[in-house]
Amino acid sequence: MVGKELVPTATVKFFGAGTAACIADLITFPLDTAKVRLQIQGENVKVEGANATKYRGVFGTIATMVRTEGPRSLYNGLVAGLQRQMSFASVRIGLYDSMKQFYTRGTDSAGIVTRLMAGCTTGAMAVAFAQPTDVVKVRFQAEIRTGDCERRYSSTIDAYKTIARDEGVRGLWKGCMPNITRNAIVNCAELVTYDMIKELILKYDLMTDNLPCHFTAAFGAGFCTTVVASPVDVVKTRFMNSGAGQYSSAINCAFIMIKSEGPKALYKGFMPSFLRLGSWNIVMFVTYEQIKRGMTRAQQYWESPF
Repeated sequence: MVGKELVPTATVKFFGAGTAACIADLITFPLDTAKVRLQIQGENVKVEGANATKYRGVFGTIATMVRTEGPRSLYNGLVAGLQRQMSFASVRIGLYDSMKQFYTRGTDSAGIVTRLMAGCTTGAMAVAFAQPTDVVKVRFQAEIRTGDCERRYSSTIDAYKTIARDEGVRGLWKGCMPNITRNAIVNCAELVTYDMIKELILKYDLMTDNLPCHFTAAFGAGFCTTVVASPVDVVKTRFMNSGAGQYSSAINCAFIMIKSEGPKALYKGFMPSFLRLGSWNIVMFVTYEQIKRGMTRAQQYWESPF
Protein backbone atom coordinates (compact mmCIF):
# COMPACT_ATOMS: atom_id res chain seq x y z
CA MET A 1 0.00 0.00 0.00
CA VAL A 2 1.34 3.43 -0.92
CA GLY A 3 2.45 5.55 2.04
CA LYS A 4 2.57 2.60 4.44
CA GLU A 5 5.76 2.48 6.48
CA LEU A 6 7.94 -0.48 5.59
CA VAL A 7 8.79 -2.72 8.55
CA PRO A 8 11.88 -4.90 8.05
CA THR A 9 11.52 -8.57 8.93
CA ALA A 10 13.73 -10.40 11.45
CA THR A 11 15.56 -12.08 8.55
CA VAL A 12 16.31 -8.71 6.92
CA LYS A 13 17.64 -7.37 10.24
CA PHE A 14 19.74 -10.52 10.83
CA PHE A 15 21.54 -10.50 7.47
CA GLY A 16 21.57 -6.69 7.27
CA ALA A 17 23.36 -6.40 10.60
CA GLY A 18 26.03 -8.94 9.62
CA THR A 19 26.66 -7.26 6.26
CA ALA A 20 26.79 -3.75 7.75
CA ALA A 21 29.19 -4.93 10.47
CA CYS A 22 31.53 -6.47 7.86
CA ILE A 23 31.59 -3.19 5.91
CA ALA A 24 32.33 -1.27 9.13
CA ASP A 25 35.13 -3.72 10.00
CA LEU A 26 36.75 -3.38 6.57
CA ILE A 27 36.94 0.40 7.03
CA THR A 28 37.98 0.55 10.71
CA PHE A 29 40.10 -2.61 11.11
CA PRO A 30 43.50 -0.78 11.33
CA LEU A 31 42.18 1.19 14.33
CA ASP A 32 41.13 -2.07 15.99
CA THR A 33 44.59 -3.57 15.40
CA ALA A 34 46.25 -0.45 16.86
CA LYS A 35 43.96 -0.73 19.89
CA VAL A 36 44.98 -4.37 20.48
CA ARG A 37 48.70 -3.52 20.20
CA LEU A 38 48.35 -0.67 22.72
CA GLN A 39 46.34 -2.85 25.09
CA ILE A 40 48.98 -5.61 25.22
CA GLN A 41 51.98 -3.24 25.24
CA GLY A 42 52.77 -3.68 28.94
CA GLU A 43 52.68 -7.42 28.44
CA ASN A 44 55.11 -7.25 25.49
CA VAL A 45 57.59 -5.18 27.51
CA LYS A 46 57.48 -7.74 30.32
CA VAL A 47 57.99 -10.70 27.96
CA GLU A 48 60.46 -9.21 25.48
CA GLY A 49 62.21 -6.64 27.68
CA ALA A 50 64.01 -3.69 26.12
CA ASN A 51 63.62 -5.15 22.63
CA ALA A 52 59.82 -4.83 22.72
CA THR A 53 58.35 -2.50 20.12
CA LYS A 54 57.04 0.66 21.77
CA TYR A 55 53.86 2.28 20.49
CA ARG A 56 52.75 5.85 21.13
CA GLY A 57 49.19 6.89 20.38
CA VAL A 58 46.81 5.66 17.72
CA PHE A 59 48.45 7.03 14.61
CA GLY A 60 51.94 6.51 16.06
CA THR A 61 51.10 2.83 16.49
CA ILE A 62 49.79 2.59 12.94
CA ALA A 63 52.88 4.40 11.58
CA THR A 64 55.24 2.11 13.58
CA MET A 65 53.47 -1.00 12.33
CA VAL A 66 53.60 0.15 8.70
CA ARG A 67 57.31 1.01 9.06
CA THR A 68 58.40 -2.17 10.85
CA GLU A 69 55.94 -4.79 9.56
CA GLY A 70 54.46 -3.34 6.37
CA PRO A 71 50.96 -2.00 5.62
CA ARG A 72 49.42 -5.49 5.52
CA SER A 73 50.07 -5.87 9.25
CA LEU A 74 47.20 -3.45 9.90
CA TYR A 75 44.84 -6.09 8.55
CA ASN A 76 46.27 -9.10 10.41
CA GLY A 77 43.30 -11.25 11.42
CA LEU A 78 40.86 -9.61 8.97
CA VAL A 79 39.48 -12.95 7.75
CA ALA A 80 38.66 -14.03 11.32
CA GLY A 81 37.35 -10.51 11.96
CA LEU A 82 34.89 -10.75 9.07
CA GLN A 83 33.87 -14.27 10.13
CA ARG A 84 33.30 -12.85 13.61
CA GLN A 85 31.16 -9.95 12.43
CA MET A 86 29.03 -12.04 10.09
CA SER A 87 28.15 -14.46 12.89
CA PHE A 88 28.46 -12.12 15.86
CA ALA A 89 26.74 -8.92 14.72
CA SER A 90 23.95 -10.84 13.03
CA VAL A 91 22.96 -12.25 16.42
CA ARG A 92 23.65 -9.35 18.79
CA ILE A 93 22.31 -6.54 16.58
CA GLY A 94 20.01 -8.33 14.14
CA LEU A 95 18.04 -10.12 16.87
CA TYR A 96 17.88 -7.16 19.29
CA ASP A 97 14.43 -5.94 18.18
CA SER A 98 13.07 -9.51 18.19
CA MET A 99 14.37 -9.99 21.73
CA LYS A 100 12.75 -6.71 22.83
CA GLN A 101 9.42 -7.95 21.48
CA PHE A 102 9.97 -11.30 23.23
CA TYR A 103 10.43 -9.58 26.60
CA THR A 104 7.46 -7.26 26.04
CA ARG A 105 5.35 -10.15 24.68
CA GLY A 106 4.89 -8.59 21.28
CA THR A 107 4.02 -5.02 22.33
CA ASP A 108 5.88 -1.99 20.94
CA SER A 109 6.40 -0.27 24.31
CA ALA A 110 9.85 -1.17 25.64
CA GLY A 111 11.26 0.50 28.76
CA ILE A 112 14.93 0.88 29.68
CA VAL A 113 14.98 -2.38 31.69
CA THR A 114 13.52 -4.36 28.76
CA ARG A 115 16.06 -2.84 26.36
CA LEU A 116 18.94 -3.67 28.74
CA MET A 117 17.69 -7.24 29.10
CA ALA A 118 17.43 -7.60 25.31
CA GLY A 119 20.93 -6.16 24.83
CA CYS A 120 22.46 -8.46 27.48
CA THR A 121 20.72 -11.51 26.02
CA THR A 122 21.74 -11.03 22.39
CA GLY A 123 25.27 -10.00 23.45
CA ALA A 124 25.74 -13.19 25.49
CA MET A 125 24.22 -15.36 22.73
CA ALA A 126 26.57 -13.86 20.14
CA VAL A 127 29.69 -14.49 22.25
CA ALA A 128 28.74 -18.09 23.01
CA PHE A 129 28.33 -18.65 19.27
CA ALA A 130 31.23 -16.64 17.80
CA GLN A 131 33.97 -16.69 20.50
CA PRO A 132 36.49 -18.81 18.48
CA THR A 133 36.56 -16.18 15.71
CA ASP A 134 37.34 -13.48 18.29
CA VAL A 135 40.19 -15.49 19.85
CA VAL A 136 41.81 -16.06 16.44
CA LYS A 137 41.34 -12.41 15.41
CA VAL A 138 43.05 -11.11 18.57
CA ARG A 139 45.93 -13.59 18.23
CA PHE A 140 46.65 -12.42 14.66
CA GLN A 141 46.36 -8.73 15.57
CA ALA A 142 48.68 -9.10 18.56
CA GLU A 143 51.41 -10.94 16.64
CA ILE A 144 54.36 -8.74 15.72
CA ARG A 145 55.66 -9.85 12.32
CA THR A 146 59.15 -8.55 11.60
CA GLY A 147 61.97 -9.99 9.50
CA ASP A 148 62.10 -13.76 9.08
CA CYS A 149 60.60 -14.56 12.48
CA GLU A 150 58.44 -17.67 12.56
CA ARG A 151 54.72 -17.03 12.20
CA ARG A 152 52.49 -18.09 15.08
CA TYR A 153 49.90 -19.44 12.63
CA SER A 154 50.17 -19.93 8.87
CA SER A 155 46.52 -19.15 8.15
CA THR A 156 43.15 -18.57 9.80
CA ILE A 157 42.18 -22.26 9.45
CA ASP A 158 45.59 -23.28 10.83
CA ALA A 159 44.98 -21.00 13.84
CA TYR A 160 41.68 -22.73 14.67
CA LYS A 161 43.32 -26.17 14.31
CA THR A 162 46.47 -25.28 16.26
CA ILE A 163 44.61 -23.70 19.17
CA ALA A 164 42.25 -26.69 19.38
CA ARG A 165 45.21 -29.13 19.24
CA ASP A 166 47.56 -27.33 21.65
CA GLU A 167 45.06 -25.82 24.10
CA GLY A 168 42.07 -28.10 23.61
CA VAL A 169 38.70 -27.12 22.21
CA ARG A 170 38.25 -24.98 25.33
CA GLY A 171 41.15 -22.85 24.07
CA LEU A 172 38.89 -21.59 21.26
CA TRP A 173 36.52 -20.30 23.93
CA LYS A 174 39.34 -18.73 25.96
CA GLY A 175 38.19 -15.53 27.63
CA CYS A 176 34.55 -16.41 26.97
CA MET A 177 33.33 -15.15 30.35
CA PRO A 178 35.11 -11.75 30.21
CA ASN A 179 33.94 -11.48 26.60
CA ILE A 180 30.34 -12.22 27.60
CA THR A 181 30.68 -9.54 30.29
CA ARG A 182 32.24 -7.10 27.83
CA ASN A 183 29.66 -7.72 25.13
CA ALA A 184 26.73 -7.55 27.51
CA ILE A 185 28.07 -4.11 28.49
CA VAL A 186 28.92 -3.14 24.89
CA ASN A 187 25.61 -4.35 23.52
CA CYS A 188 23.62 -2.52 26.18
CA ALA A 189 25.64 0.69 25.85
CA GLU A 190 25.72 0.55 22.06
CA LEU A 191 22.23 -0.61 21.08
CA VAL A 192 20.27 0.86 23.99
CA THR A 193 22.04 4.23 23.70
CA TYR A 194 21.55 4.31 19.91
CA ASP A 195 17.93 3.24 20.32
CA MET A 196 17.17 5.92 22.93
CA ILE A 197 19.08 8.80 21.26
CA LYS A 198 17.38 8.07 17.95
CA GLU A 199 13.98 7.84 19.68
CA LEU A 200 14.48 11.19 21.47
CA ILE A 201 15.64 12.92 18.26
CA LEU A 202 12.52 11.72 16.45
CA LYS A 203 10.21 12.39 19.40
CA TYR A 204 11.22 16.06 19.63
CA ASP A 205 11.41 16.50 15.82
CA LEU A 206 15.09 17.51 15.95
CA MET A 207 15.75 15.52 12.76
CA THR A 208 13.90 13.16 10.46
CA ASP A 209 14.58 9.42 10.45
CA ASN A 210 17.44 9.74 8.01
CA LEU A 211 21.24 9.82 7.70
CA PRO A 212 21.99 12.84 10.01
CA CYS A 213 19.81 11.30 12.73
CA HIS A 214 21.51 7.90 12.37
CA PHE A 215 24.97 9.56 12.36
CA THR A 216 24.29 11.53 15.58
CA ALA A 217 22.80 8.55 17.44
CA ALA A 218 25.69 6.29 16.35
CA PHE A 219 28.35 8.81 17.47
CA GLY A 220 26.75 9.13 20.92
CA ALA A 221 26.47 5.35 21.20
CA GLY A 222 30.15 4.91 20.28
CA PHE A 223 31.36 7.33 22.98
CA CYS A 224 29.18 5.87 25.75
CA THR A 225 30.20 2.34 24.81
CA THR A 226 33.94 3.14 24.91
CA VAL A 227 33.72 4.73 28.37
CA VAL A 228 31.95 1.80 30.01
CA ALA A 229 33.53 -1.08 28.07
CA SER A 230 37.24 -0.17 27.89
CA PRO A 231 38.38 -1.83 31.16
CA VAL A 232 36.70 -5.15 30.33
CA ASP A 233 37.94 -4.91 26.74
CA VAL A 234 41.58 -4.52 27.83
CA VAL A 235 41.35 -7.52 30.20
CA LYS A 236 39.60 -9.58 27.50
CA THR A 237 42.33 -8.79 24.94
CA ARG A 238 45.17 -9.59 27.35
CA PHE A 239 43.58 -12.84 28.51
CA MET A 240 42.70 -14.13 25.01
CA ASN A 241 46.22 -13.36 23.75
CA SER A 242 47.98 -14.99 26.74
CA GLY A 243 49.84 -18.28 26.56
CA ALA A 244 48.68 -21.43 28.34
CA GLY A 245 48.94 -20.97 32.12
CA GLN A 246 50.01 -17.31 32.00
CA TYR A 247 46.87 -16.26 33.89
CA SER A 248 44.64 -18.51 35.97
CA SER A 249 41.51 -16.52 35.09
CA ALA A 250 40.31 -13.21 33.68
CA ILE A 251 40.09 -11.83 37.23
CA ASN A 252 43.69 -12.91 37.86
CA CYS A 253 44.71 -11.21 34.58
CA ALA A 254 43.05 -7.95 35.68
CA PHE A 255 44.65 -8.13 39.16
CA ILE A 256 48.18 -8.75 37.80
CA MET A 257 47.76 -5.98 35.22
CA ILE A 258 46.63 -3.41 37.83
CA LYS A 259 49.38 -4.50 40.24
CA SER A 260 52.22 -4.28 37.69
CA GLU A 261 51.01 -1.37 35.52
CA GLY A 262 48.55 0.56 37.69
CA PRO A 263 44.78 1.18 37.33
CA LYS A 264 45.34 3.39 34.27
CA ALA A 265 46.24 0.20 32.37
CA LEU A 266 42.51 -0.58 32.25
CA TYR A 267 42.11 2.36 29.86
CA LYS A 268 45.09 1.53 27.65
CA GLY A 269 44.20 2.16 24.04
CA PHE A 270 41.22 4.37 24.98
CA MET A 271 41.67 6.76 22.05
CA PRO A 272 41.95 4.02 19.40
CA SER A 273 39.03 2.29 21.13
CA PHE A 274 36.95 5.46 20.83
CA LEU A 275 38.10 6.23 17.29
CA ARG A 276 37.39 2.66 16.33
CA LEU A 277 34.09 2.23 18.17
CA GLY A 278 32.88 5.70 17.20
CA SER A 279 33.70 5.30 13.53
CA TRP A 280 32.59 1.64 13.55
CA ASN A 281 29.23 2.59 15.07
CA ILE A 282 28.70 5.39 12.55
CA VAL A 283 29.54 3.22 9.53
CA MET A 284 27.67 0.19 10.88
CA PHE A 285 24.43 1.89 11.96
CA VAL A 286 24.18 4.18 8.92
CA THR A 287 24.86 1.21 6.61
CA TYR A 288 22.51 -1.04 8.59
CA GLU A 289 19.63 1.44 8.34
CA GLN A 290 20.14 1.78 4.58
CA ILE A 291 20.45 -1.98 4.04
CA LYS A 292 17.26 -2.58 6.05
CA ARG A 293 15.35 -0.07 3.92
CA GLY A 294 16.79 -1.35 0.66
CA MET A 295 16.17 -5.03 1.44
CA THR A 296 12.64 -4.32 2.71
CA ARG A 297 11.74 -2.34 -0.42
CA ALA A 298 13.24 -5.06 -2.63
CA GLN A 299 11.28 -7.72 -0.74
CA GLN A 300 8.06 -5.72 -1.07
CA TYR A 301 8.64 -5.20 -4.80
CA TRP A 302 9.38 -8.90 -5.26
CA GLU A 303 6.15 -9.87 -3.51
CA SER A 304 4.03 -7.15 -5.21
CA PRO A 305 5.77 -5.99 -8.41
CA PHE A 306 2.66 -4.21 -9.74
